Amino acid sequence: MLTRRSLRGVGRRQAACDVFALPQPLLQLLHDQTRSLATATERPAPPLASSVNSRTPPYAKLLARLQQIRQLLPGRPLTLAEKILFSHLDNAEESLFEGTRNGQDIRGKATLKLKPDRVAMQDASAQMALLQFMSCGLPSTAVPASIHCDHMIVGEKGADTDLPNSIKGNKEVFDFLESAGKRYGIEFWPPGAGIIHQSVLENYAAPGLMLLGTDSHTPNAGGLGCIAIGVGGADAVDALVDAPWELKAPKVRGVRLEGKLSGWASPKDIILHLAGKLTVRGGTGYIIEYHGPGVESLSCTGMATICNMGAEVGATTSIFPFTPSSHSPYLRSTHRGAIAEEAARIAASGSQNLLAADAGAEYDDEVVIDLNKLEPHINGPFTPDLSTPLSAFKDAVVANHWPETFGAGLIGSCTNSSYADMTRAESLVQQATSAGLKPKADFFITPGSEQIRATVSRDGTMETFEKAGGVVLANACGPCIGQWNRTDLKQKNEANAIFSSYNRNFPGRNDGNRKTMNFLASPELVTAMSYSGRTDFNPMTDSIPLPNGGQFKFAPPTGIDLPSAGFAVGNPDFEPTAPFPDSSVSVAIDPSSDRLALLEPFDKFPDGELSGLRVLVKVKGQCTTDTISAAGPWLKYKGHLPNISLNTLIGAVSADTNAVNSVTDTNGSTHTIPELAFKWKDEHQPWIVVAEHNYGEGSAREHAALQPRYLGCRVVLAKSFARIHETNLKKQGVVPLTFVNEEDYDRIHGCDEISTEGLYDVLRQGGKGGEIKLVFKEAKGGSEFRVDVKHTLSKDQCDFILAGSALNVLAKRSKGI
Repeated sequence: MLTRRSLRGVGRRQAACDVFALPQPLLQLLHDQTRSLATATERPAPPLASSVNSRTPPYAKLLARLQQIRQLLPGRPLTLAEKILFSHLDNAEESLFEGTRNGQDIRGKATLKLKPDRVAMQDASAQMALLQFMSCGLPSTAVPASIHCDHMIVGEKGADTDLPNSIKGNKEVFDFLESAGKRYGIEFWPPGAGIIHQSVLENYAAPGLMLLGTDSHTPNAGGLGCIAIGVGGADAVDALVDAPWELKAPKVRGVRLEGKLSGWASPKDIILHLAGKLTVRGGTGYIIEYHGPGVESLSCTGMATICNMGAEVGATTSIFPFTPSSHSPYLRSTHRGAIAEEAARIAASGSQNLLAADAGAEYDDEVVIDLNKLEPHINGPFTPDLSTPLSAFKDAVVANHWPETFGAGLIGSCTNSSYADMTRAESLVQQATSAGLKPKADFFITPGSEQIRATVSRDGTMETFEKAGGVVLANACGPCIGQWNRTDLKQKNEANAIFSSYNRNFPGRNDGNRKTMNFLASPELVTAMSYSGRTDFNPMTDSIPLPNGGQFKFAPPTGIDLPSAGFAVGNPDFEPTAPFPDSSVSVAIDPSSDRLALLEPFDKFPDGELSGLRVLVKVKGQCTTDTISAAGPWLKYKGHLPNISLNTLIGAVSADTNAVNSVTDTNGSTHTIPELAFKWKDEHQPWIVVAEHNYGEGSAREHAALQPRYLGCRVVLAKSFARIHETNLKKQGVVPLTFVNEEDYDRIHGCDEISTEGLYDVLRQGGKGGEIKLVFKEAKGGSEFRVDVKHTLSKDQCDFILAGSALNVLAKRSKGI
């Protein structure tokens, strides 16, 4: 399906000639056209398909609800997070008073039923979200929504080559997403327009807004005072069909910032430092709320960087208060001055201020960070919470036997691609270039959006990078999520190091090599270290030898928060489609496709206790959503559940075999985990997964729940869960349970047989039944033992599981059943 506006910037000009053959003259035309349209322009910024009014939070309604909350909770000071959340409640009295001792014990106890203002979806997760939404049979979405094509573009040689090649390889999926967007009135941002989180910050985020995004780093928008929460596609569908979205009321952790950053320290270092203090589990069940005098010294985009990486400590989301000195200039520079004015009026309204915490508001705990004393940090490898101050990193390299040299420095991404990030990195490149130096590591730059790319191109920053030997990748996620065709390694499984300004560094995430050590740092630190090519280099103290025998030492970086000439327009072909539903548009799905497949409803829960289940795998150690459903080349199957299920748990380490992706069947035969899962599916053998702490940490990808459910998983038993993944399991009809006694984990082995006791009663009573036990019968020896387990199931979640999935419930409601 290729329309006149289809795949703007590429497809429209290719429609007349075998669309994606890309002959050299056409490729040159694409290169010339893209660069000429993305440079400086005197034209005012064109309006988005949606107006500023339609992107303004419903402040009048939110303020009225806040007044209602004041009456329900008289005399109680509220945190900023509570104000915005409670102002989005569907039924405030029901949510705040049920099971909370009449509102006295809300945090961690109440089940909030919320009505978000907006939904944003990236292309990989949007496929399954839209397939689920379509099955509900509605003509349009109930709230404004957008689709951003950013995850399926492979980085290698540079934007001019990589973008058309990726469009060619993913044409079928992009056609599907664009056609679905047009049919249901969802704004479709084509490939090349930018990364979802940067585009949301530039266009949709606003103080007081509540947004759901089908990506774990959706909290990036918290940098603009927005409650933005990463969810799976099934959760997004709740909002899209006007069903209340359910959230266990989070606790609130305050982070008080004092002082002011200077020198090499950057906003990135705040969250890198905090991740080291809290760990990847420390934010689970919390919203992180920043406050204190140090907030005033941060830029809006710096706040966004901090909120973005709050996902790495498991936080529900992170948020900053409306800060006129930072937020108003950013809103005006991104053509949303009317929102800035409205937010400023609300902020000055005293007790009706929706956009900051009340005086005297209490936090469940608090962390204090003195920005005056904060030094740059480097986090990793293999986990984002292994935090080392720069001054100690050289010794850590020696002590841990990390590689002394590294092969690539990568800056940009959704976390750090602001104008300030780019210009601070540029200042270092200019210093090194003047001294006659070139980067010793491969140097890649990923702009977060076409607006950023066009602006830094106009202002000469991009030329500075390119002349220094940097490779500018497409405005997309690229290497950050494994979409990287890396060419510098001699062997695929070679132990090596890279430095990046990304947000996540799990084994195998960036290049598919589990031995690649990704060290996370600020863009300026990554840039400086790329010139030394050594992991033990400290640009604050060390020098680099010059060809003439002299020594070069970097001065601290400098940058500019916002461009003095305003943001450049960029390529107008990257504008979104109009947000008006058109029922005459046919959604493009080829019945014979291996990339897209309509969903079949999951079977409902049996009429009674579960029995005859077996342990497919007892997972040892860290098990992220990357472990359960790998990204990289598998992203192309995000819209085809049977095909992507072939990667299920391929990164998991079996506690029985101590090997990755290796388990045994009841007859002793050895299989990969998906092989055995498919075999048991064919044999109608249901199964469970047993795991350790923080099962499902990382991305919001619901495929990590969909795939096991499709293959026959009924229960996941873990020591603890990551928030998003636990919710995703419930939405797909899988029961997440945790050990009462964690030592019981050691008693369980693969192929053990399981039945449940008390689970069915709990489900029928909406989560209020008695105790639940799992009865295990050992595969070897046949002995039986019972394991006490806990649940966090709400009434609605029990209904989801009994019906087979949340989608089954929504589909019935939409049909009036």
